[in-house]
Amino acid sequence: MEPSRRPETLVVHVGADPDPATGAIVPPLDLATTFVRNEAYALPSPYLYGRYANPVRDRLEAALAQLEGGATAAAFASGLAAATCALQAVLAPGGHVVLADGVYGGVRSLVQSVFGAWGVHATFVDQGDVAAVRDALRRQPTQLLWLESPSNPMWRLADIAACAAEARAVGARTLVDNTVATPLLQQPLALGADLVLHATTKYVGGHSDVTGGALVLREDGPLAARVRELQKLAGAVPSPFDCWLLLRGLRTLAVRVERQSASALAVAGLLAGLPSVTAVHYPWLAAHPQHALARRQMRAGSGMVSFEVGGGAPAALAVAGRLRLFARATSLGGVESLVEHRKTVEPPDTPTPDGLLRLSIGLEHVEDLCADLRQALAS
Repeated sequence: MEPSRRPETLVVHVGADPDPATGAIVPPLDLATTFVRNEAYALPSPYLYGRYANPVRDRLEAALAQLEGGATAAAFASGLAAATCALQAVLAPGGHVVLADGVYGGVRSLVQSVFGAWGVHATFVDQGDVAAVRDALRRQPTQLLWLESPSNPMWRLADIAACAAEARAVGARTLVDNTVATPLLQQPLALGADLVLHATTKYVGGHSDVTGGALVLREDGPLAARVRELQKLAGAVPSPFDCWLLLRGLRTLAVRVERQSASALAVAGLLAGLPSVTAVHYPWLAAHPQHALARRQMRAGSGMVSFEVGGGAPAALAVAGRLRLFARATSLGGVESLVEHRKTVEPPDTPTPDGLLRLSIGLEHVEDLCADLRQALAS
């Protein structure tokens, strides 16, 4: 009987085959940075040097590729390292990239500050408007369309299939940042994307104790070879221990994401009914303008909710200061619930509203989280 291909089963077993030498149920952690040659000066295995490849990293990359339905994957030391590689692999000096206008602030700064010096032109567009995406792609020769769906922190969606089709029509690649949805809730490669990016620091790791990133590619062709070359030459690779921690995190990804998504929906519903809240951003709410699209291309709404309060940044910061269960910290996707005033940490040109707070819903009991929000917003 063939093993189940359901994602909830895959995450438990991908990259986790028992050690053939000992039968250990947890795969070993290979920390070696270099590998011995035999008497004939030949390598007895595929491994030469830790920057080039490592057995643990190979398992992580194979697991991520299988979960996303891709042909191959490359792991990096951070999400921005993966983003840098993607931009270097696809763009040439003077090239053009179209990005979602709500793209993660770190990517916005990377494109403008680093790649701008290479003459790269960036156009930011409302990714929810397919016609606007089409116009931006055709404005000048374009090599890359960069989508982030849902986008951080407004959780706006792109119609991935429609946008990817527009990119193909002009010979451009499509990348989707799938960090928030995870492979459990969304499969961008199946919708036509060429690359998927993950900040594995977030939901893949899931315990706020490891930093990483990854690219998954639909095809194992010239673009994948270029990504591998840049991974090796630029050297922004994760340590074996980081890869081991990420593989450990994958094994509980399904149950974490299911619980966090269910709790986030309940939290979003609560916030939508509170008079002190002026807006709630969560695509699984029926009132969300892209709810139908969310239901079509996602399996659940994720564990991320943002909401706005009247009074701008001072009011939002006061609410954050009154929360007791939600830790005031950056990042997302961990087992603990976090709150962040995004405007404080984003670049000056960010479109994020002053009064917005971003919640990363953890694994605490949802009624306790709701009670904490009620008391913080009661004033």
